[in-house]
Amino acid sequence: MQQRRIIFKHIDEPGYTNDLACYQRNGGYDVLRKAVARPPAELIDEVKKSGVRGRGGAGFPAGVKWNLVDRKSGKPIYLVVNADESEPGTFKDRYIIHQDPHQLIEGTMIACFANNVKQAYIYIRGEMPEGARILERAIAEARAANLVGPNILGTGYSCEIYVHRGAGAYICGEETGLIESLEGKRANPRIKPPYFPAVLGLYQCPTIVNNVETICHVKHIIDMGGEAFAKIGTPNNTGTRIYCVSGHVQRPGYYEFECGKITLGQLLNDVCGGPRPGRAFKAVIPGGSSSKILRFGETFTLKNKDGSTRTLAVEDIPMDFDTLAACGTMGGSGGVIVMDDTVNMVEALANINAFYAHESCGQCTPCREGSLWMKRITARMVHGAARAEDAALLKSVADQIPGRTICAMGEACAWPTQSYVEKFPEDFGNYYETKKTPRGADCVPLI
Repeated sequence: MQQRRIIFKHIDEPGYTNDLACYQRNGGYDVLRKAVARPPAELIDEVKKSGVRGRGGAGFPAGVKWNLVDRKSGKPIYLVVNADESEPGTFKDRYIIHQDPHQLIEGTMIACFANNVKQAYIYIRGEMPEGARILERAIAEARAANLVGPNILGTGYSCEIYVHRGAGAYICGEETGLIESLEGKRANPRIKPPYFPAVLGLYQCPTIVNNVETICHVKHIIDMGGEAFAKIGTPNNTGTRIYCVSGHVQRPGYYEFECGKITLGQLLNDVCGGPRPGRAFKAVIPGGSSSKILRFGETFTLKNKDGSTRTLAVEDIPMDFDTLAACGTMGGSGGVIVMDDTVNMVEALANINAFYAHESCGQCTPCREGSLWMKRITARMVHGAARAEDAALLKSVADQIPGRTICAMGEACAWPTQSYVEKFPEDFGNYYETKKTPRGADCVPLI
C-alpha cells in the first residue's frame, strides 16, 4: 500500500531540520501569507467544506466546532492546541512537534486568524520536555520573522502563542479538564452543558480546542481548498490519518494513509509485515487503549446505505471512523496496538486497568471506585488468586460506569474490561482453573 503523506511529508526526510530556515525553503508560511489576505469567514467555510474530523479521539467535525463558537458575547476567543497525547498507543503528535514544529505553528496561526483569536496555547504533556523546548524555540523564530506576535505580516492582526506544559495527567486530554489545568486548577472535567468550550471555555470565554494533527490539517485545507481536501479519503471520513502501530508486528511505526482507503488487514500485513515469525494475530486495539478490542476471527454484519448487508472480518475493516464504530469500537486517536497469540488477555487487561485507576481524576464516584475495583480484581487474578465469578464481577462493575460520569473517562476505563471479558472468556476461565501466577505479574501493583 502506498502512503499519502501530507502532514508527515517531511518527517524522517534526510536533511530536513526543524528550524525556520529549512521550513521556509520548503514553502513554509506561504499558506499563512495567503490566508491573512482572505476574509476570515472564507477560511472557516473552507474548513467546513473539507469535512475534516478531529484527530484527537472523538472525530467531531472541526468546521462544525469552529462554527459553534460564540462570536456575539464580545468576549475574547481562545484557541487551545491539545498536544497532551496521553492515550496509550498513540505517538503521532510528538513526531510532528519534534521534526516539523513550524507546520503546527503555521496551522495554529491560520486557525487563529480565521476565528479572530488573539491568544493561543499549545498544551503539551509533561513527559515531552524536549518537545516543549522545540516549540518554544520555533515560536521565537516565527516571532522574530513577524509570523507570530504583533502586526503579523503587516496586516494589523496580532496573535501570540504560548506553550503550556501539563503535569502528565491522562485526564488533561479531555478538553474541559485541559482547560481547568490551563487555568491553574485541578484538572476536573466540567459538566456539559453548560460548560461547552465554544461558549464557556478558558476563563469562561469562547474557546476552540483542537488536536495537533487536526490543526496541521488546517494548513493543507486552506492551501488546496476545502472541496479538494474532501476528495481525499472517503465520504464523511476525509483527508489522511496517521496510524501509530505498536505491539506484535514486524514493522511497527507511524504511517499516513487516506482515511478509509486502507483496511486493518492491509495495514497490519502489507504495511507492517504481519505477525512475528511463527506467531498469529490474536487481537488488535484500533484507536488507543480505551477503544474496545477486536478479536481476530470474529465477523461483523453491517448495513449498507441501500439496505443490503455486508459481512466483514477484522482484516476487512476499513480504517475510518464510521466503519470502526459500526463494528463496536472506534478509530480514536489512531493508536493501533497489536497482540499475538503469546498474550493472555487477563494480563493485558490488568495493565490497562492499573493505568486507568491511576489516571481517574476521582471527581465522579462510578469512575473513581469502578476503575479501582477493576484494577483490584485483575491484579488479584494475575497474582494467582482468581475466582470463578471474577469475569462476571468485572463485567458487572464495568457496566455500571459508562453514561454515569461527567466526562468520557468513564467509558474509557469501562470499554476495555467489557470487551476483553466478552471476547476472551477462555482466558479468564483459564486463570480460575489453573490459579497460576503468570510471568510479568510483579509488574501489576497489588492494591
